[in-house]
Amino acid sequence: VQLQASGGGLVQAGGSLRLSCVASGRTVSRYTMGWFRQAPGKEREFVAGITWSVITTYDADSAKGRFTISRDNAKNTVYLQMNSLKPEDTAVYYCAAGEPWGSVVSTRETGYDYWGRGTQVTVSS
Repeated sequence: VQLQASGGGLVQAGGSLRLSCVASGRTVSRYTMGWFRQAPGKEREFVAGITWSVITTYDADSAKGRFTISRDNAKNTVYLQMNSLKPEDTAVYYCAAGEPWGSVVSTRETGYDYWGRGTQVTVSS
């Protein structure tokens, strides 16, 4: 599975971005998909994930209430809609594919086998 994330960019605080993650090489409709991010000098952290059955999980501190993860299986694509962006959301955002037919979303990097290259999100104050 190859994953390509896009949609990042520079946005002012309070603005919105929608990230896309297009998968190729294999259909990912049965996989749990996740978004992680890594800010400069920090470890990569979980942001949001979605199972094949559209069960979603969000990191409470960073994403819940502001971000929405969704998937379009017909397009083999997962999205991350980010609203009310803050400067602390600045990071490289990565999408990842994890366990097929999973019933819960893993919040750990080890729960994902395939990773995209990431897309930079910069939020100015």
